[in-house]
Amino acid sequence: MTINKIEVERFSLTSSKSFDAVVTTLKSAVGLPDIVEFFNAARAAISFPDLEQVVQRALGRTGLMLFAEFDLGTVLRRETGSKTPKSMRLIVGNPLIMKEMVKHVPDAGSYAPVTILIDERSDGVHVSYDTMESYLLPYGSAEALAVARNLDTKITTLLRECAR
Repeated sequence: MTINKIEVERFSLTSSKSFDAVVTTLKSAVGLPDIVEFFNAARAAISFPDLEQVVQRALGRTGLMLFAEFDLGTVLRRETGSKTPKSMRLIVGNPLIMKEMVKHVPDAGSYAPVTILIDERSDGVHVSYDTMESYLLPYGSAEALAVARNLDTKITTLLRECAR
């Protein structure tokens, strides 16, 4: 058994925009495939170029797609009532980027696709992301870190767009 400690760097912005406006901006920038159809098409791909075409069709203008969303606020409101702030966890990524990191660091599959948290707080709407570079830094792979930094740039650029 091995236990490793990994220090994670969190990128976070606070927006004066409404929660719904931030979520809408994010969703307009990423692909929103029917995820069941996407995975069926990916499994049916005969070759890697075929798979690349399936992925490319699913991506938004940012080169990213939405895999899943979890409305944490709805769950909280069931217990605390309708005044509970909104909170949403979005799972976003690109399987081709994920593949490049996993080729060099298999554990990267634990961290990708990535989580973006959007939540209301007293000082505004927070948009947060734990950077892929910080997850992969302990593994020491220059190749994986280069891919991670590019992914971090894509995500942080998207989050800045959503927050302003």
